[in-house]
Amino acid sequence: MPTVIVDRHGEGDEALPTAQQHALDEHLELSQAAQRRADRWLICGGMLIGTAAAGVFGLPIFLRGVWLLRRAGRDGLTVRPMLVTLLGYLVVIDAAINAVGWALDLVASHTLLARVLLNGWGAMFDAGYYWHYNELWVGGAAGPGEKAWEVGLILTVFTMRIAAGIGFLQMKRWGHQWMVVTCWMGVVIWVGYVFNMTMYADARYAGVVFPVIGWWLYDIFYITPFLAIPYLHTVNREIFSD
Repeated sequence: MPTVIVDRHGEGDEALPTAQQHALDEHLELSQAAQRRADRWLICGGMLIGTAAAGVFGLPIFLRGVWLLRRAGRDGLTVRPMLVTLLGYLVVIDAAINAVGWALDLVASHTLLARVLLNGWGAMFDAGYYWHYNELWVGGAAGPGEKAWEVGLILTVFTMRIAAGIGFLQMKRWGHQWMVVTCWMGVVIWVGYVFNMTMYADARYAGVVFPVIGWWLYDIFYITPFLAIPYLHTVNREIFSD
């Protein structure tokens, strides 16, 4: 029903469209401010988690951003859907963790950070990062096939997934399209990497602290494509802009 304003002569006129426009502009301004505030926390937390080493500090910051976004939605503001936010940041963080960790092993395997983090990781979960470490001519992990995965995926899928996740979080149609493409590429990665690890299980899981349970604990990060694909194929694509 239109708002009715009664003037001093007792005659009713419909509310001016400019008043509604001002209300809409104010709503959009508040919504954008709330979205930016939440994203500042989400981006900072996501960047820390993406480094892997500082993930314990990034998680509470990230969760603070999620809480701000939920509160804005409950207050009736127009903000990005929560599922889009979680899937977008999950894909970006997953790709960043893999890219940073593998880049460290590929080009900085003799640094103190790599010797502490990656060798510690190898002793606990994957002996490919402990057994004959830094004995190959390129240095780093000696796990069979590991260097091929590192070079191939750092230069292609992981960087593509980070870009796709950023576009997806911006609600761009190209971001949605590339999320679909890179998530299906992620399925190929998961199948190939699991098969490679299984083929050399006698070398990579012998003498580690968590041989099988540990593999499934960190392999869970590779299942992000399986979580995102059903949503990407069923979501209303009209919510993403050109």
